[in-house]
Amino acid sequence: MTGPSNPDPDPRALSEGETRPGTTPPAESGTSTGTGPYRPPRRGWAAGPLVIIWAVVVLLALFFLVYAIVLATN
Repeated sequence: MTGPSNPDPDPRALSEGETRPGTTPPAESGTSTGTGPYRPPRRGWAAGPLVIIWAVVVLLALFFLVYAIVLATN
């Protein structure tokens, strides 16, 4: 008669590099600095949005200047 079968081998009997059944490998690190292609950072804002912002600022300044002149003359 044979003894009960054990699916897990004796850990002392494992050779180097061999793992026990049911063990999982260590998780991969997703925070390494060398992932993905190199993209140099962009400098500042694009010209289009800056022109639009400055145009709005100038128009608002002109509006309030004209408003102040109208209030002063009445």
